[in-house]
Amino acid sequence: MMTPLPLFAAAAAMPLPLIAAAALWGGPWAGLAVLYITLLAFVLDEAVARTLPALPDAEEFPVADGLSALLASGHLGLLFLSVAALSGDALEPVEKALLFSATGLCLGQIGNANAHELIHRGSRGLRGLGVAVYSALLFGHHASAHPLVHHVHVATLRDPNSARPGESYWRFLPRAWIGSFRAGLRAETARRTRAGKPAWRHPYILYSGGALAALGLSALIGGWGGIAAHIALAGFASSQLLLSDYVQHYGLQRATGPDGKPEPVGPQHSWNAPHPLTSAMLLNAPRHSDHHAHPRRAYPALTLPERGPMLPRSLPVMACIALWPGAWRRLMDRRAARWRARPVSPLTAA
Repeated sequence: MMTPLPLFAAAAAMPLPLIAAAALWGGPWAGLAVLYITLLAFVLDEAVARTLPALPDAEEFPVADGLSALLASGHLGLLFLSVAALSGDALEPVEKALLFSATGLCLGQIGNANAHELIHRGSRGLRGLGVAVYSALLFGHHASAHPLVHHVHVATLRDPNSARPGESYWRFLPRAWIGSFRAGLRAETARRTRAGKPAWRHPYILYSGGALAALGLSALIGGWGGIAAHIALAGFASSQLLLSDYVQHYGLQRATGPDGKPEPVGPQHSWNAPHPLTSAMLLNAPRHSDHHAHPRRAYPALTLPERGPMLPRSLPVMACIALWPGAWRRLMDRRAARWRARPVSPLTAA
């Protein structure tokens, strides 16, 4: 039986050669990449057993970090290769549309999951690589807002990236983007003020500089067309990042204790999914409760909670359903309400 790490590598890396071939030669390659990320993943998720073994903590390093670094480098290269193809004249319009979809899906789903993993690593080099990916996708502030705001205030009204009961994705999207930018800026500024660090070394300057450098490279590659392609790909990818946040915390809330503070974060505050292929492809991002309980635990060691909110379908499928508010609410509102009504103590993390 295949061990976890090769499965992660195969599932997460498969779109890279397909999309690269599409950017270079056109033809059916981008269509195959889209089919892999969507239809094939869905079919295999439903056809095989829904458990993927966790890798013990002692076996996490260095191979898992090495895979994340290779994936991040590949995603950065793929971004600019696709910009060149989309802004050039070698591909037909249909080929460009398929390439845009494939690249955007790969960067928004796998690229985001991998960059998210990297910004939680203790190594400065690995975290820097994650910041580079987010900055290139014009979403660098996520590297500050995610650990400083989302992980602290998840499932409360103070977290812009926790979707409220009854809130549609389309209302959540601008609120989360703007809110996380502002909340991350406040949290990062306060942290640096307490530490006495100079304002010119503020991370938001780094994120902005990285975004401008990435856009500058796209301008050199394809002129204004390169800039337009880059912005469109980054917007598509970022919208999927926020779609993932929307699905994974929709309608779940931390109860307020007698002291007026929210209860500790527990497994009941994140939606999980047990589907094996998409879990491997997304580096175990669907095992979200364990990630919030142990933010620095590397992806191979993440586990599913014995009791906790489970999505009825895989994370990518639920993200598609979330685009249709009526269907989403019919499927999820009663499930979320049952978890909000459950007793606090049996599931609360220590």
